[in-house]
Amino acid sequence: MIVITGAAGFIGSCIVGTLNSKGINHLVLVDDFSKTEKAANLDGKLFVAMVQRDDFDQWMKEFGDEVTCVLHIGARTDTTEFDQAIFDELNVEYSKMVWNHCVNYQIPLVYASSAATYGLGELGYDDDESKMPLLQPLNPYGWSKQVFDKWALEQTQTPPHWYGLKFFNVYGPNEYHKGRMASVIFHTFNQVKEQGSMKLFRSHNPNYTDGGQMRDFVYVKDLVSVIEFLMKGTAKSGIYNLGSGKARTFLDLAENTFKALGKEPNISFIDTPEDIRDKYQYFTEANMQKLISQGYDIPFHSLEEGIDDYVKNYLVGHQYM
Repeated sequence: MIVITGAAGFIGSCIVGTLNSKGINHLVLVDDFSKTEKAANLDGKLFVAMVQRDDFDQWMKEFGDEVTCVLHIGARTDTTEFDQAIFDELNVEYSKMVWNHCVNYQIPLVYASSAATYGLGELGYDDDESKMPLLQPLNPYGWSKQVFDKWALEQTQTPPHWYGLKFFNVYGPNEYHKGRMASVIFHTFNQVKEQGSMKLFRSHNPNYTDGGQMRDFVYVKDLVSVIEFLMKGTAKSGIYNLGSGKARTFLDLAENTFKALGKEPNISFIDTPEDIRDKYQYFTEANMQKLISQGYDIPFHSLEEGIDDYVKNYLVGHQYM
């Protein structure tokens, strides 16, 4: 059985859908299933069990010897949440519990880290494990991922194969429930549909024009493809970047969303909310050479290709992956 935590969420449900499409249905889904806004992500999906997040520790004690792989995607991901205790519980201690079960039962583990660990990028965006203890995230979410990454690298007892993936800015199907934390593409689509226009955050950094803020946007289908590759266990264990490898502007994002809808861009700017303004990353770009050196050779979607597929095949008809 393959265990997927965060299975009802954006990325987790895309993994479930992709594995189902390849005839892999022996899946155990772990999440807080009381959050009904995510339920549609799992409609029609095939699996053998659903386990409440708080029951997973006990479930593993009973069935861990039947598990062949754990994909630990579940986490508190709200970058606007500043209660450190929430992140300590859900992102650090819970992840340690998952890791320890994978050690005890010798189960391969893939877990979600984040590019938020890189902070302002003072040390660059290289997944060099020797530099990771020096990283300075900008918010409690980033720190929770940093704390667990450091802990994982310090462990002498490990799963047989393990991979921590620093997700950059992921976009794609199944993020309908995410509200404020959904991708700019999702928000652009909805604003264009409702108002015929899009408002982006104004730059508060003199080095970047309005809309010229740059991030590494990665299509969720590419992310799932990398996870499938790592599940084979041929790559060296460790922490890897997972982005497209190419930084693009938010203007690029919005303009290509208009293009996919067959509309002329109508974009204006508003101030970045004060609660996130001093924690805002103006540039991220994943160095992907480490993953490529391990044999991953599938091309990533360009931003244009990813947005076109996402808008036309999912957002327009409110479809799920």
